[in-house]
Amino acid sequence: MLQKTIAIPKNLGQTKQLAEQKAKEELQNAKTKVSEEVVEVKVEGRDLTQAILDEVFTQVKEHFQKLGKSMEVAILGQAMKMKDGAVVLDVMGHVQEELALKMKPELVRIVRELGNVNHFRVEIEIKEELESERNKLYTSTDKFNFLKEKHAALGEFQRRFGLETDF
Repeated sequence: MLQKTIAIPKNLGQTKQLAEQKAKEELQNAKTKVSEEVVEVKVEGRDLTQAILDEVFTQVKEHFQKLGKSMEVAILGQAMKMKDGAVVLDVMGHVQEELALKMKPELVRIVRELGNVNHFRVEIEIKEELESERNKLYTSTDKFNFLKEKHAALGEFQRRFGLETDF
């Protein structure tokens, strides 16, 4: 009988570290699995250009919508672009990166068929979500002060009409 030990984190930092390590392991496993599944098929046709990609883009999205793959459609929600002879997919975070790696072979096959193009590669770029540098606005006073900075007239309204944010 094989027993697997599980590390119990002692604090939040260690929990984050274990979660990131697990995500990296799963991502590495997905990359190796996907790379094993890729089959090189030479299709006689033309080289892929941005114009051809734009032409078949809506059909590619429709294909994934028909299959009910909403997460893949969300990834394709950002425009695909050509960069140095490769199609670049922008993804947000590791979850979308894993999905993009899984959908990559099917995406290549569909674009080749619809566009009648030769071999091309798909690259994935991770765009991290930017956290707001501003403090979160929780109270009514914080929200009102934020709006006063954007619209100076609110300060005048507050003074003239005796408005208060806390009641």
